[in-house]
Amino acid sequence: MIAEKLMPATFRHIEAELYAYHDTKKEIKKLREQILHSSYIDENSGQGSNSYRTPSRPTEIIATRLTTDKRLRNLEEIVEAIDRTYEQVTDDHRKVIKAKYWNRKNLTWDGIAKECNMHRNTARKYRDEFVFLVAQKIGWR
Repeated sequence: MIAEKLMPATFRHIEAELYAYHDTKKEIKKLREQILHSSYIDENSGQGSNSYRTPSRPTEIIATRLTTDKRLRNLEEIVEAIDRTYEQVTDDHRKVIKAKYWNRKNLTWDGIAKECNMHRNTARKYRDEFVFLVAQKIGWR
């Protein structure tokens, strides 16, 4: 399944994103709430009554902020790549990903293999394939 190798730093970065997946989803929700509930600041304040002012369009301003916030966009891209990959892989892949990254037990590879009823090399292979697919979806190498 893996046609090419990822750079080690990319592999580690994606693993870090997998460990932080649930926290990232919470952070996305928090950022969206901040953008939705932040008040609009009129840059023309202090100008004379004859100065040109654009009409206030709070819905458009919020929509623009939601789509142009770089941090929010990057976090959403990573979560979406993980979600789409997770939906596409086999149940065995999902078991390994849950046991390795989303289980609070901090299992060794032998523990993960035992929990998933497979050999440890198979579990590692599934992990490698999953990380590679996430990297492809994000466009990392």
